[in-house]
Amino acid sequence: SLQMDLNTQEDMANGTSVEEFILLGFTGTWHARVCLVVVFALTYSLTVIGNASTIALVWMNSNLHTPMYFFLCNLSFLEIWYTTGVVPKAIGVMLGTSQTISVRVCILQLFFLLSLGSTECFLLSVMAYDRYLAICYPLRYKSLMNSVVSACLVLSCWLGGFLAISLLAFLTSRLTFCGPDVINHFFCDIDSCLALSCSDTWPVELATFLVSIIVVVASCVATLISYIYIISSILRIQSAHGRKKAFSTCSAHLSVITIWYGCTMFLYVKPSAENSLDVHKLVNVFSTVVTPLLNPFIYTLRNKEVKQALWR
Repeated sequence: SLQMDLNTQEDMANGTSVEEFILLGFTGTWHARVCLVVVFALTYSLTVIGNASTIALVWMNSNLHTPMYFFLCNLSFLEIWYTTGVVPKAIGVMLGTSQTISVRVCILQLFFLLSLGSTECFLLSVMAYDRYLAICYPLRYKSLMNSVVSACLVLSCWLGGFLAISLLAFLTSRLTFCGPDVINHFFCDIDSCLALSCSDTWPVELATFLVSIIVVVASCVATLISYIYIISSILRIQSAHGRKKAFSTCSAHLSVITIWYGCTMFLYVKPSAENSLDVHKLVNVFSTVVTPLLNPFIYTLRNKEVKQALWR
């Protein structure tokens, strides 16, 4: 409204700025929000238990001490922290006990989540490359993907993920917030910050788009190329049993990347932030709450070696 614009301009002229935001979470009755809290809490508990169990299972079974399961352990570790960065605060928001968040903590949460998300993109592409080597070069796999190479790849994923978001987080921290101070979300994301800023957001939007192209699209293309070679190699296998066995080694990973990249591209690969925040909220529920829960169960249900280890 005109009055709000005048107030915002007056606040900017007076040098005042918003020090904290109010998270709306989900609108609805108290009973509806309590039901959501129960769902979030149960999902979070199962996510932590499932991913921690995956790490413990791989750790205790020497048969699973391979690069593929080393990457899987890193993915599970990442998922625990990714959902931890969102769900506890979201529960407090829905209960009305912790609806405020300082601007600094908001940007810190944004940096933490985007960095972990970028790391997951890189890690999924490395896992696709690992499956490419295992299926296309089975006789040379152990020499091409040894423990040193896999450790270096994982370290590169973590460092690359956090470094890729550093500039974006810095530019976001330079934004000015003069009001309103209400975020229509259950956590701080880049679109919400851009919507509330009273300064020029074009540099941040451009940085967001460029980082999305570099991180999301580049890693997705690398993953796609790996799977083109994987599928072509599988189709050349003569026996049906051999094709089924080869495909079973990468089917779980293929399911995970389809879900992850589908949500991530919808949320971040776009030239402007002017989209429905309500739609983003729903997609974010799936990507930050549901997907971390699905990953360990997908790998368990689709992987014969993991199921055999569970029954021992």
